[in-house]
Amino acid sequence: MIDFIFGESNAPTSTILVRLITGYVFFVEGIQKYLYPDTLGIGRFIKIGIPYPHVMIHVSAGAEIICGFLLILGLFTRLACIPLIINISVAIISTKVIMFIQKGFWPAVHESRLDFTMLLCLIFLLLVGAGAASLDQKLIQKTAE
Repeated sequence: MIDFIFGESNAPTSTILVRLITGYVFFVEGIQKYLYPDTLGIGRFIKIGIPYPHVMIHVSAGAEIICGFLLILGLFTRLACIPLIINISVAIISTKVIMFIQKGFWPAVHESRLDFTMLLCLIFLLLVGAGAASLDQKLIQKTAE
């Protein structure tokens, strides 16, 4: 398991594009949870019924900010994907499944497009790693010397 998480990536250099956009989306969404607490932060968590919203907002936003930044850097990429996969899965279950039940298939599909895109990008990065243009690769090369 350790080898998988910190192991070498055979992913192409272009993987940086997936890393950058995925990291960016999570990073800015995490920051916005603090900038707009009523609509994107604690107020939203209370509205959708997240348990312990005063604690969970910091867990969620913290994971998005820290792990999003790690993805941008390509540092501990596979490890950073794990909390973000959990985070986006909770978001899908707590908002999009309810929307599907209340409003139907097409409204839920429309509103969930970014969530599912982020989930698939995270799964991709978890499977292939950070790619050649990453700090993970630099660390691997340095330890191999």
